[in-house]
Amino acid sequence: MFANPLLNFDASTGEVTNLALILAASAIGAGLAMIAGIGPGVGQGYAAGKGAESVAINPHGYKQSTMIMLLGAAVAETSGILALVVSLILLYGNPLVGTEGSAVVIMASAIGAGLAMIAGVGPGIGQGYAAGKGTEAVGKRPRLQAMIVRTMFLGQAVAQTTGIYALIIALVLMFANPLLNLL
Repeated sequence: MFANPLLNFDASTGEVTNLALILAASAIGAGLAMIAGIGPGVGQGYAAGKGAESVAINPHGYKQSTMIMLLGAAVAETSGILALVVSLILLYGNPLVGTEGSAVVIMASAIGAGLAMIAGVGPGIGQGYAAGKGTEAVGKRPRLQAMIVRTMFLGQAVAQTTGIYALIIALVLMFANPLLNLL
């Protein structure tokens, strides 16, 4: 019989170890978390497109438009970075590996931590949309740049809340899981 050594297949018993299952679930969770990168990608693309439009409308205000586009796009990347952090924790600093308890609950926690981070898609798109509209507005009215930037940042901060909630749930599942005490 063929066995993948990464799964710690025990040929004498024909079983896969709990550790191997937890590591496999952690890898799945890490991959799922990175789905959140779709949001910032879409949002930043929108902001960049609006930056190009803004420069076409007002070539003399290209510096202001480009600055707003870059600042807004950087903020829009936050949920992607948070998802990357959760993925890296699951892959390289996984606190679930040495956890005592039901392997099924621990595996579900690893996958759940990754699934939680998918909530970062919305903030990434929303923040990118705000960045795009801010860039467009500065292109039309460069003198109002300071007010536009403040409004854009405030909107982006509010839009980020669901991404932060997702991070909190992922961290709870990994570091302070209340479900492990129920069995």
